[in-house]
Amino acid sequence: MLNMLNEFWLSTGFSVISYKQLIMIFVSFIFLYLAIKKGYEPYLLIPISFGMLLVNLPKSNLMGQDGLLNYLYMGTKLGIYPPLIFLCVGASTDFGPLIANPKSILLGAAAQFGIFFAFIGAILLGFSGAQAAAIGIIGGADGPTAIYLTSKLAKDLLGPIALAAYSYMALVPIIQPPIIRLLTTKEERQVKMEQLRPVSKTEKVLFPVVVATFTILLLPSSAPLIGMLMFGNLIKESSVVPKLVETAQNSMMYIITIILGLTVGAKAEADIVLSVQTIGIILLGLTAFSIGTASGVLMGKLMYRLSGKKINPMIGAAGVSAVPMSARVVQKMGAQENPSNFLLMHAMGPNVAGVIGSAVAAGILLNIFK
Repeated sequence: MLNMLNEFWLSTGFSVISYKQLIMIFVSFIFLYLAIKKGYEPYLLIPISFGMLLVNLPKSNLMGQDGLLNYLYMGTKLGIYPPLIFLCVGASTDFGPLIANPKSILLGAAAQFGIFFAFIGAILLGFSGAQAAAIGIIGGADGPTAIYLTSKLAKDLLGPIALAAYSYMALVPIIQPPIIRLLTTKEERQVKMEQLRPVSKTEKVLFPVVVATFTILLLPSSAPLIGMLMFGNLIKESSVVPKLVETAQNSMMYIITIILGLTVGAKAEADIVLSVQTIGIILLGLTAFSIGTASGVLMGKLMYRLSGKKINPMIGAAGVSAVPMSARVVQKMGAQENPSNFLLMHAMGPNVAGVIGSAVAAGILLNIFK
């Protein structure tokens, strides 16, 4: 009887669980709390945190050679899911605010500064050029772009980088507000912006075609991301294939989000995450994202001055690629400062510009280091 009980005990995960796994399980509980109780990007954070929980339960073997999540992870590893996510994002995105206010491209560009800061920081810490490029892209707060670039340049860092990029995307409501408050005055945060001009259907249809053609001719390596983003937007704005748009906006987006979130979380194995290298990558990513937010806000402050105080500098924070999370943060903070203020559409301009900007930055880095 004792032998049977002993064998049963040895067959359980309880018998071999390590303190590192317990730490990661606790972290997954914190993420689940933030997603469910606090509502912090639950569509991203719930799959990521549950994947993190599953992979750190000993003997589950979900990321082993024949494990379920390992098979699903192949789409992440091979760079298949990110372009598909971009297609879905394009089909859900209105580029009207960017077309109506082209100056917001400057805010999106400024917010990419964090990418190059992290790139230089990673080089100084001893990473190779290709690895530093993959780490740097975390600063754009664009999970699909980070995964795509890393799958091409530094497969060995894919797990930590994917985890860092998606975690920061999900934690935008926590990270960005303190930075915005630190860099802006109450008067600046209360600025009420004028309504944007109407954008014609012709402009909206031509935009993805022109952007895809010009950008890919200039930077062919950006084709998978920019091409899928603009294709998704074209089917939306054409208004002739509503079933394709509905599929991309809903079922396709949610299916890929579930699989991608679970597999990204499943790369957060205790021995990998609780290492000096991974912690360094996560800290570099946080620094890069914070600097990207700050540089966007500072560009917003410059435009606030040059426009005669007509531009709310907070919209610069939306220049990072976390769509639409960062734009919602700006809208919420603007409404808190001035209940009659509606900054969402103004923030969406730099937000979608940031998506294009991070994809272009990834194309440049891929061109240099591949």
